[in-house]
Amino acid sequence: MSYNVDEKGYYGQFGGAYIPEMLYPNVEELRQQYLKITAEPEFKAEFDQLLKDYVGRPSPLYFAKRLSEKYNTKIYLKREDLNHTGAHKINNTIGQILVAKKLGKKRIIAETGAGQHGVATATVCALMGLECIVYMGEIDIQRQAPNVARMKMLGATVRAALSGSRTLKDATNEAIRDWINNPVDTHYIIGSAIGPHPYPDMVTRFQSVISEEIKWQLKEKEGRENPDYVIACIGGGSNAAGTYYHFLHEPEVGIIAVEAAGKGIHSGHSAATSKLGKVGIIHGCKTLLMQTPDGQITEPYSISAGLDYPGVGPMHAHLAETGRAEFFSVTDDDAMKAGLELCKLEGIIPAIESSHALAVLNDKKFKPEDVVVISLSGRGDKDLNTYIDHFNF
Repeated sequence: MSYNVDEKGYYGQFGGAYIPEMLYPNVEELRQQYLKITAEPEFKAEFDQLLKDYVGRPSPLYFAKRLSEKYNTKIYLKREDLNHTGAHKINNTIGQILVAKKLGKKRIIAETGAGQHGVATATVCALMGLECIVYMGEIDIQRQAPNVARMKMLGATVRAALSGSRTLKDATNEAIRDWINNPVDTHYIIGSAIGPHPYPDMVTRFQSVISEEIKWQLKEKEGRENPDYVIACIGGGSNAAGTYYHFLHEPEVGIIAVEAAGKGIHSGHSAATSKLGKVGIIHGCKTLLMQTPDGQITEPYSISAGLDYPGVGPMHAHLAETGRAEFFSVTDDDAMKAGLELCKLEGIIPAIESSHALAVLNDKKFKPEDVVVISLSGRGDKDLNTYIDHFNF
């Protein structure tokens, strides 16, 4: 079975491009061009050079000795938190800004939840001298104030989404509206492995540098390219897609996806799409989606702004349906504890999103000889206020 996208833009039954007619030219232009552009030697050279000299790749694969001792297994952390801007998001924004320039676009729009993708988009727009507008839910603007300040310092305009739950889904709606109104000169940099085809595949390809590096780094450290397990947190799923990509068709590698259970899967305050979702359409693609019996999207909830999304990328929906990936749902409390544990055992303050992935160590037993790679998708600077409030520091 294939876990990659097919020529029609589907992963099994999930994916596709469900878009208003007004957006068809934009999405179609991108679909026809993205593989051609990204295969050009000069594109690859510029992309690789920027990842190396600007982002600081390769990101280290760090053997977490004290964490490994505690859980009696071999735990490696893929340190995406050490990238410029503090998360994996920059891998994708650099790729997409180079595509946008090739297509002659002058104006960039983006949506953001936790603010990391907004910062990464504002960063590459500053780097390339392009206009940048970032849509962000009003609630996220309040809870991620340092990232809002960063975007403004980098020259971006931040526009608040005031509808619905005023979080990521609503910011995405606003960005799509903007794109419909500015179809010719604007490129929409989607930050997650979601959206109409070709976005999920394009974002995944740019993020696949993560699993590409894991393979040769593990070869150096363990004498083999494949770990026993790769673990990543999932909102829309871009860090997870990049972490899994080169292992999708390696059956001996266990794939573990970790969603936000919020205050409990069935509490009504959750973002556990794989458990609660049914097939539906959101933001241009068919995927698993949290919705009411009559198809209205239910409001997701997570303490982490980056996992607070009612759907999951189509690739991940396919991995869930086929059983290729094992899905776990982690509560706010368990994620926060796991984040604090990493601080105290390894001297690393993780983003709350990444803390969800770490919390699986309490839910699943690994063998002492297992090699377990966890994607540390971002650093915790942006979440200090949430940590402070939660633990009363």
